[in-house]
Amino acid sequence: MALSRRGNWLGRLVEPALQINAWLMYLFMYAPIVILILFSFNASRYASSWEGFSLRWYQVLFNDRAIGLALRNSLLVALLSTLIATVIGTLAALALERYDFWGKLSFDALLYLPIIVPEIAMAVMLLLFFILTHIRLGLGTVIIAHVAFCMSYVAVVVRARVAGLDRTLEEAAQDLYANEWQTFRRVTLPLIMPGIVSGALLSFTLSLDDFVITFFTTGPGTTTLPIQVYGMIKTGVTPEINALSALMLVASVVLVITSLWLQRRT
Repeated sequence: MALSRRGNWLGRLVEPALQINAWLMYLFMYAPIVILILFSFNASRYASSWEGFSLRWYQVLFNDRAIGLALRNSLLVALLSTLIATVIGTLAALALERYDFWGKLSFDALLYLPIIVPEIAMAVMLLLFFILTHIRLGLGTVIIAHVAFCMSYVAVVVRARVAGLDRTLEEAAQDLYANEWQTFRRVTLPLIMPGIVSGALLSFTLSLDDFVITFFTTGPGTTTLPIQVYGMIKTGVTPEINALSALMLVASVVLVITSLWLQRRT
């Protein structure tokens, strides 16, 4: 009885402490984001002082030609690398989940290597590869580099979807005299499509936000948005940078939420 009373006392003490710890953790994580978004509406040209609400810096942002060019490069790289990575990642996921072949274990390990390798190490390896193969740095090398790491994330997402697929649906289609291609196009592909779209959205987000690998593999005149931001903060953090960062944050959050929603969709 005494031990039970002691346990209840400890429980009443620990539970509020854990709740406070959770709130402090969220405050530590999200307070900088809230401050950044808040100061993107600051009327002052100085990021350190608040002088009232204004959309001035968003107007400046949309009229900045250099940022517009960097945005165009980022979207071009993200769209092309996502398209290529989605096709390769989906085919790799189907091969690994449905077929047994020689070297499957090694292929499986190598496919997921870009996820666990430090980004800086992968950036150096890609740069060395382009130098040794005499490939000129530019948007093309950035797209190749983004495909190299994005297809692994696509493969992971699509493979999880393929693993949860009910095989009896495909068997039923074949019982109705559908050949392998018809079964894939009319049954398998629609069922795994949420996973493919989810992987593509994740790939697009990673490509759009990537800085380290892009910085090492890009060439003159092919600045992307993260590199443009890096160049701008060398002279100090301005409300214009806050506005640009806030827009990139909102776009990334929307894409990630959509990707998670599709992954959980049955």
